Amino acid sequence: MARSEERSCGAPGGCLIEVQGLCKRYGARVAVDGLSFTVQEGELFGLLGPNGAGKTTTMSLLSTLLAPDGGELRLCGLDVAREPARVRALIGHVPQELALYGALDARQNLAFFGRIHGLSGRRLRARMDELLGAVGLAERAAEPVEGFSGGMKRRLNLAVSLVHGPRIVFFDEPTVGVDPQSRNFIFELIERLKADGVTMIYTTHYMEEASRLCDRVAIVDQGRLLALDTPRGLVGLLGGGVVHLEAEGVESLVEAAASLPMVEDARMEGQRLVVRTRATDEAARALVALCHERAVRLTGLRVLEPNLESVFLHLTGKGLRDA
Repeated sequence: MARSEERSCGAPGGCLIEVQGLCKRYGARVAVDGLSFTVQEGELFGLLGPNGAGKTTTMSLLSTLLAPDGGELRLCGLDVAREPARVRALIGHVPQELALYGALDARQNLAFFGRIHGLSGRRLRARMDELLGAVGLAERAAEPVEGFSGGMKRRLNLAVSLVHGPRIVFFDEPTVGVDPQSRNFIFELIERLKADGVTMIYTTHYMEEASRLCDRVAIVDQGRLLALDTPRGLVGLLGGGVVHLEAEGVESLVEAAASLPMVEDARMEGQRLVVRTRATDEAARALVALCHERAVRLTGLRVLEPNLESVFLHLTGKGLRDA
């Protein structure tokens, strides 16, 4: 997949995206609260959080669509606030909402967005052919987009964001509501972009996507960074796993739970007992037995096996799709 020939900003192979103390408010509500991270050139960086965590706001700030209330943003060495036009020439943004013209066909949509970015003639035609093939729409290219399925529109939405060969691409939940065929086309295209060294930030509601695609993952909630590591590193936070226990008077069990041979750590978090363990099933049985011995009425028990979904739930107390 061809990319822009622009290489004048940002150190080759170095840090391409720098986010430092980023803040954004909507009245009294803080959407992004002191967020900081960096993304290396060629990295596919995942941004995960429940609904309302600030992911889309962060993507809009990075894409120059919103102005921050505080903090610094640099892309390819450029200050986003001071040089938004130069930044826009280097980025592609695949938003949650479709940005297509339904009355135009697929080629006309690509041509329109390509001309906005200064492409024309043979170069534009070659780029359109390449992208239509990549997203599986070459045979439907002359049909009005308003007749496309949701998955086809998603694929074309991705293609128009890539028409100018951006150096950095922001994907804001690109597979929401798509069929399995379209999802595979999107995955294959993203993997081709990664092989070509394109730098990407990817938000998703699907943990399997983050595990499959991302080099590193940042977990955010209420606009704050909770954890940042490789998917394997994040899963390692759980060790063997975690058990969440809720009961009346559960705080009386902390010392006994911590002394169990398979338990690595036991502590109270809010109204629940959180137990990190090398053997979740064995620990769960032992904790239930403790409740019976101490006449503590059990009201909730949740076993989190070591995977990215469990890490997310452990850190945020929410499922990824929770509001």
